[in-house]
Amino acid sequence: MTIVRIGAGAGFQGDRIAPAVDLAERGNLDFLVFECLAERTIALAQQARLKTPEAGFDPLLARRLRAVLPGCVRNGTRIVTNMGAANPQGAAACAARVARDLGLSVKIAAVMGDDVVDRIGPFGLEETGQPAADLGARLVSANAYIGCRGIVAALDAGADIVICGRASDPALFLAPLVHRFGWAMDDWDRLGRGTLVGHMLECAAQVTGGYFADPGRKSVPDLANIGFPLAEVSEDGNAVLTKLPGTGGVVSRATCTEQLLYEIHDPARYLQPDVVADFSRVQITEIGPDRVALTGASGSAATGLLKVSVGYRDGWLGEGQISYAGAQCVARGELALGLLQERLSICGDRIAEARGDLIGWNAIAPGVTRRAMDLPEVRLRYAARCLDQDTAQQVAEEVESLYLCGPAAGGGVSRQVREIIGIAAALMPADLVPVRFEMTEVSHETA
Repeated sequence: MTIVRIGAGAGFQGDRIAPAVDLAERGNLDFLVFECLAERTIALAQQARLKTPEAGFDPLLARRLRAVLPGCVRNGTRIVTNMGAANPQGAAACAARVARDLGLSVKIAAVMGDDVVDRIGPFGLEETGQPAADLGARLVSANAYIGCRGIVAALDAGADIVICGRASDPALFLAPLVHRFGWAMDDWDRLGRGTLVGHMLECAAQVTGGYFADPGRKSVPDLANIGFPLAEVSEDGNAVLTKLPGTGGVVSRATCTEQLLYEIHDPARYLQPDVVADFSRVQITEIGPDRVALTGASGSAATGLLKVSVGYRDGWLGEGQISYAGAQCVARGELALGLLQERLSICGDRIAEARGDLIGWNAIAPGVTRRAMDLPEVRLRYAARCLDQDTAQQVAEEVESLYLCGPAAGGGVSRQVREIIGIAAALMPADLVPVRFEMTEVSHETA
């Protein structure tokens, strides 16, 4: 029976690199997938590309590829990733430079088509009901969650590295299965099972005990050396999740159940570009140490609509923090917050919204009964969304001024001012989002 081995090389942009290198070297993988995009990540990438046309792809792309590419080429492992972000072509060029530097021969495909900023105008934003065109000059980006077809086409054409922008997270893992097994794009049950595999792997270490450990309640062995998961997938789409021997962490029914429920609204209708997956009858079975079988997923026809992540300028953030410790720390922190509110009242409606918290006292659970005298320290955080940069700067400066113009014994001030990129969602017909790829070949002779 044919088994495809797929490893998770990253679960977010800032993920650790060492576990992916271990998978590339020892995993005997067919595919290594790096899922590194979030809604805000791609909007910020679009913003970076506006400033520098050659930018806009994942800043860790070169480091990740330099670390894993030798092992992947040596072991015949193909790479799929969304580290192209807002600039898949630029990312492919970066990957080609890395391959040349390493003296490796590879084919690199850049999958494009998710950028729909030129077509999003008539479509309403889910949050407001207003058409995206009403954002005017505030509109920064619009990226559709494309499915697996473009990635499959690139793999079919022989790509060793496939780099896309905003694709559905599970589609990155589904594509290698469709490519290798030749699944039909209307084989809804297999597509649903492949989507389950992708959903389970997309957050990497969350399946092996990351974001899971809770001392005294849920133990994770050797968390410092946590390994990333891999899936052994059969032709019917059912799979076994595991990790490499000798790595830290744990693959268990509990870790897999938590990941199954992650970001799922309706388990019976998980809407994806390629399929509506049904996870409501999934069985998670421990079949050995760090080996968990997944069965029972199914699917039905896709809706024909794609979610679009719309990024827009939403003002400026002015933020500052300062710590108070020792006796009366809560009272001194509350005094400082009152001073900020009074001093910043002159800004009027130039501050759209503001929030002041004492971290450790009321930032997460306001109103919970406790004794302030028992707290050894608090950290004040004051943040405001402002209509202009100058007002945001004023907010940050007022927090810093608490050093000498506020309560006793404040210290450890930090502050920042940055433009806020808001995120909204829209839906548009999939047939308005054609996908294509471009191939770049790097040969050892020209490397």
